[in-house]
Amino acid sequence: MTGPTMIEDYALLGDLHSAALVHRAGSIDWLCLPRFDSPACFAALLSDESAGHWTVAPVSGGAATSRRYRGDTLVLESEWRTPDGTVRVSDCMPPRGDAADVVRVVEGLSGRVRMRSTLRLRMDYGHIVPWVRRTDGGIEAVAGPDAAWLDTPVELHGCDMSTVAEFDVAAGERVPFVLTYQLSHLPRPDRIDAAEALRRTEDFWTGWIGDCRYDGRWSEAVRRSLITLKALTYAPTGGILAAATTSLPEELGGSRNWDYRFCWLRDATFTLQALLGTGYVQEARAWREWLVRAIAGDPDKLQIMYGLDGRRRIPETEIPWLPGYRDSSPVRVGNAAADQLQLDVWGEVLDGLHLAREAGMESSDTAWDVQRALLDFLEGNWSEPDNGLWEMRGPRRHFVHSKVMAWAGVDRAVHTVEEHGLDGPVDQWRRLRERMHTEICRNGFDTERGTFTQFYGSQGLDASLLLLPRVGFLPWSDERIRGTVAAVERTLLDGGFVMRYDPAADGGVDGLPGSEGAFLACSFWYADALAGTGQSERAKAMFERLLALRNDVGLLSEEYDTRLGCQLGNTPQAFSMVGLINTARQLTGSHTATSASRRQQRLHG
Repeated sequence: MTGPTMIEDYALLGDLHSAALVHRAGSIDWLCLPRFDSPACFAALLSDESAGHWTVAPVSGGAATSRRYRGDTLVLESEWRTPDGTVRVSDCMPPRGDAADVVRVVEGLSGRVRMRSTLRLRMDYGHIVPWVRRTDGGIEAVAGPDAAWLDTPVELHGCDMSTVAEFDVAAGERVPFVLTYQLSHLPRPDRIDAAEALRRTEDFWTGWIGDCRYDGRWSEAVRRSLITLKALTYAPTGGILAAATTSLPEELGGSRNWDYRFCWLRDATFTLQALLGTGYVQEARAWREWLVRAIAGDPDKLQIMYGLDGRRRIPETEIPWLPGYRDSSPVRVGNAAADQLQLDVWGEVLDGLHLAREAGMESSDTAWDVQRALLDFLEGNWSEPDNGLWEMRGPRRHFVHSKVMAWAGVDRAVHTVEEHGLDGPVDQWRRLRERMHTEICRNGFDTERGTFTQFYGSQGLDASLLLLPRVGFLPWSDERIRGTVAAVERTLLDGGFVMRYDPAADGGVDGLPGSEGAFLACSFWYADALAGTGQSERAKAMFERLLALRNDVGLLSEEYDTRLGCQLGNTPQAFSMVGLINTARQLTGSHTATSASRRQQRLHG
């Protein structure tokens, strides 16, 4: 590879159990097996080639001349035009059968091109070199609990602790490679046919996206975002992880590097809106059922995030032998924020479950019992300080967004009783809702500046304040909301995109050194706010600017560095892709009519 690696250089492969990132130079630099959250066997993304990679590319090297996904699928096609001819490499991870497979097929398009495959397996995040031996048609690699097999018709040989093949491919010829993973104590899985695997993968994704109901102005971007969101789904449980990676930095060279291979509860409502609004009821139901299973138990033990299977313990450790993406250390595995108190999560869970009920998804007594227990906890704890939406590692505060989401949880309970006839102390909840609303407006609004603040008495703002009308707390027409939108414009815009908050405000509210890029989900919320306050043309222009930040295959990470002009943070980021879907739907008039939006229409015209 030449020049510094960029997050935009990577495309995604996935089989609904795990995911791989493929560099435009033909190298798979990130892959965790057998699950998204397993230790990586290719970790060059967070180091260099010594930490594991698999490159299939012309011997002459260099980035692909062009690449694209094959239609609305996760079959990646990369083409190199060389002086000797043109060649294509088609990559996919076929839908998971008995084992995990990565399929790469080299196809000659013109002339004759010399190709090289270099496989460097390094288990446990680049830490362990496996034992490798030859087999009929390839090699077998074993290290502790992990085993992998590479099958190909070309001759393989060992070189510098890697498995290498060099071969020529002429026009019309195809050379397949299949890498298969299995736990080492289990028998070797049956071999698969590479050409059939490509067809099967294409058929799966084409069939799945065929159910998409969005047909608006930005249908291509929405479909690609939905495919990415589906690829971040852990099929056995229905959980949707935040991103496929860990420790991609929010600031180059900085330490704001977190593991996002888990499921955040606060994403639930946004994700349900995106899925239900585009026709994916089955996925929405699976996400809802994962949610109910994960949070079952004592409501005061609710966490902000869980493992893919709903597990609660996500201890955070550092991987000292990896220097990090572009020397941004530390590399972290696990996430200590799971132990934080973030009161907004209770409200978001209640809002998400209510949204599912409003959309006609069948409910159960268990789901309502869980909601009642969560409401009991909120009633006794909503007035406590917490760590807030952005997982602040500084002192707990009375964050306005947290209070508003607690209010939203109680509000949804009231309307569940009123509109769906379920049993509950509705008069008590109505009084609580009114008391909460009054306190938030009194303590969370700065009358001198005409804006809501990040927390009670704060001098700073928070992009999450743009969500207040979205959950029905106040209408877009309210002057306090308009003042807040204007204040966010004055203080949180960076190069035209939106920061989560000002890290230096109030003496360093987040307790962390350094800064970060513009947060893409917040920038989508800003486009929604412009539309909500009647500035539709500005909203569409903002949305188009955000679309332009996607890489060549339509992916977005968590943040964007407006000074360096590059993506930052873990990738691809579900929150960013969900924001794109929901904003596109709002701007084309196809957004989900939640109970909150319908009530605003009735009350405020």
